[in-house]
Amino acid sequence: MDGLEAMGEAFYQQLAERLNQGPVAVAIVVDGQGSVPREVGAKMLIGADGPPIDTIGGGAGEAKVIAAAQTVLATGQPQMVKIDLSGVAQRSIEGICGGWMRVWVERWQPEYRGLLRQLLDRLNHQPTYLVVPLGPNAPYLLDHPPGPQVYQASYVERLQPSPLLLIVGAGHVGLALASTAEGLGFTVVVQDDRPDFANGDRFPTATEIWTESVGERLPLLPTVPDLYIALVTRGLAYDVAALEAILTAQRPYRYLGMIGSRKRVKRVMEALIAQGYGVPPSPFYAPIGLPINAFTPEEIAVSICAQLIQVRRSPTNVPSADVPP
Repeated sequence: MDGLEAMGEAFYQQLAERLNQGPVAVAIVVDGQGSVPREVGAKMLIGADGPPIDTIGGGAGEAKVIAAAQTVLATGQPQMVKIDLSGVAQRSIEGICGGWMRVWVERWQPEYRGLLRQLLDRLNHQPTYLVVPLGPNAPYLLDHPPGPQVYQASYVERLQPSPLLLIVGAGHVGLALASTAEGLGFTVVVQDDRPDFANGDRFPTATEIWTESVGERLPLLPTVPDLYIALVTRGLAYDVAALEAILTAQRPYRYLGMIGSRKRVKRVMEALIAQGYGVPPSPFYAPIGLPINAFTPEEIAVSICAQLIQVRRSPTNVPSADVPP
C-alpha cells in the first residue's frame, strides 16, 4: 500500500536522536477508511520512558497503540493494531469518528541509525521513498521511486524535504512568524538588513540569516521543491526591492505573500508596473494571511501560517492576487 505524500524530515530527525538513547517504537498509520482523526502516514514515537512524540489521533485509539508499543518494545515483535472508530453498537470501539485505521507498530534499534542517515541525506536534496515491510525480519528499503522488487506486504511512504519559508523582514511579525512556522515543520530563512534584528539570538533555529539584500542572496539559495516567501518588511520601499529581486531571480515558488493594507499593496504594484516588472504572477497573496481579524504580531503570524497550511494541503488552490483596482 502506498502512503500519501508526507513531510517527515523532522520526525525522522527526532527518531535518530531518540535512537541514541536506545530502542524506540514507531507507530505509523498505514491504512484507513472513512472519517478518521489522522491521515495515512501519520506517525508517533513511543519510548520505554517519557511521553510519546507526535500523535496518530489521540484518545482511546492512541492509548491502545501506546499499550501495544510497550509490548513491541519488550518483545521485539511488530504488531498491526486496528483502531475501530465506527461507533457500531456492541463492538469494542476507540471512538465514533465513523471509520477505522490500521497502525503498524515496530521496534527500531540503534542499528537503524545508518538507514536514517541515508534517508536524511537524501531529503536534503530530493524526495525519497521509505519502504516499510509489514512483517517481521525484513529490512527497510530506500528507493526513488520504488522498483518492482518491493515486498508484497509493505507500506511505501513518499517523503518530501521540509518546505522552506523565506521571511523577508525580521521585525515583530517576522519573529512571531518564524516561531510559528517552525512548529509546523517549515525550514526558516530570515532576511533583514538590520543586524540588530536579523541575528541568531532572535532567530536561534533559523537555517540561514541574511543581512545582505534579497537580490544578493536569493540566487545563492539552494533549489528546493517547496519555496514559500513571506514579505513582512517595515516599509513600501523594502517590499518593492524584495519583489523586484524575486521576479528577477525567476525562482519557482509555492507561495508568495506580502503584508500591508490594500492601499500599500496597490502602491507597491504601481511601482513594480512603472519599473517594468508587472504584477507578480499567482500564487500571490496580498494582503497576506487569512482574514481572521488578526491584530497582534502573534495573531498575524497565525493568520499567515493558516494560509501556508491552506496552500500546502491544497495543491490546486492557487488564487489570483488580491489587489484592489
